[in-house]
Amino acid sequence: MTSSMHPVSIQKPSTVVLPSGEWTTILASLCNLFPHVSQSEWESRFARGLILDDQNQPLGRDSLYRAGMKIYYYRENPQEEPIPGQVTLIYADEHLLVVDKPPFLPVIPSGKYVTQTLLGRLVNLYGNTELQPLHRIDRHTSGLVMFSSQKQSRGLYQALFRDNKVKKRYQALAPPLPQLKLPYHYQSRIVRGEPFFLSMEIAGPVNAHTIIDVLEKKEALWRYSLTPVSGKKHQLRLHMCALGAPILHDFFYPVVIDEQLDNYMKPLQLLAYELQFVDPLTGGIRHFTSQQRLAWPAAT
Repeated sequence: MTSSMHPVSIQKPSTVVLPSGEWTTILASLCNLFPHVSQSEWESRFARGLILDDQNQPLGRDSLYRAGMKIYYYRENPQEEPIPGQVTLIYADEHLLVVDKPPFLPVIPSGKYVTQTLLGRLVNLYGNTELQPLHRIDRHTSGLVMFSSQKQSRGLYQALFRDNKVKKRYQALAPPLPQLKLPYHYQSRIVRGEPFFLSMEIAGPVNAHTIIDVLEKKEALWRYSLTPVSGKKHQLRLHMCALGAPILHDFFYPVVIDEQLDNYMKPLQLLAYELQFVDPLTGGIRHFTSQQRLAWPAAT
């Protein structure tokens, strides 16, 4: 892996595929999809050539909207505040980088976060501009994230996640579920919710499956082992909430509590604890575990 003693500042464009809607222009759709960015700011980015089509050609503020269009855009947030927490290196070789992410740090630029991201920190630390996350975890979730370190082998490792050949196990603190016969298989259909950053369950064919077990029991909270068989957005948080045991300090489910979303004293008690897979290059078994531990409340 390429390394450097000096920080490297780099920003790659973000990508959005425009969903179905009744907008006339791309500008109008972006204003609706990203309400935290003002229309004048989008117009400025168009004027400076920072909004591109899938051929990397600049788009104009009057460019017509079409559902399914892939748009690249460069992000700006000069007033971004630092996010606390350290990133711990778990493993590194010429192909892979595995790190332990603190809570609240996004994996890649999203929403109001541009420079304060896991990817940004790692590029600055190692000077490797080819780093790419092979999967993602929620901003509020802590734990293991695996990156590809070079283009040549990236497709082999991406295929592991695409073909569901990586065993992922999480841990969570949540209220007891004594009525369940464990391990319990919870299955449902998850779709995009409202507002857009949430997910929701609806009736229909199952597309989300979680295996739930218990590692430790205390009076008010249990420490659960959660194995996602599928990988839907917010799947573990939504499934635990649906069972009547929302994860401790989950301020999305069952109700969004805006004033608590960046409460660094109350991180979501969901930890991406374990990754295991057969390495496509060596044929050996790779097994990584987080060095972090969930924080039991003092009175539990």
